Amino acid sequence: MKQLIFGVFLAVLSSTVSAQCYGTGAFKNCYDSKSGNSYTIQKFGNQTQMNGYNAGTGSSWSQNSTTIGNTTFNNGRAANGNSWNSTETRIGNRAFGSGTDSNGKSFNYTR
Repeated sequence: MKQLIFGVFLAVLSSTVSAQCYGTGAFKNCYDSKSGNSYTIQKFGNQTQMNGYNAGTGSSWSQNSTTIGNTTFNNGRAANGNSWNSTETRIGNRAFGSGTDSNGKSFNYTR
C-alpha cells in the first residue's frame, strides 16, 4: 500500500512538473491540463499544505507535510474521501517509513 501513497505523492509531484503554476515560493495555484487537477500549494516554514480538485471527476484531495529535523510527517485525505498518514525518517542515504494508507492498511518500508 505504500505504493498507493507514494503513487499519489509522485503523481502530484510530477503534475507540478507538467502543470502551469502561478505565484510565489510560499503560495502557488496550479493547473495540470493532462489530469484536470487544480491545486494550491502553500508553504509556511517547515509545513507544506496542498489542496486539490478535479472538475472532471468532482473529487478533491489534500495533503499536509511537516518536517522536523530529518523526519517528515504526512497526512491527508485521498480523492476517495478516506484519510491516510505516513512518517518518513532519513538517515544518511536511507529512508525509513511507516503509516496507514487510504484503505486503512498499515505499511512499513526502507529504501
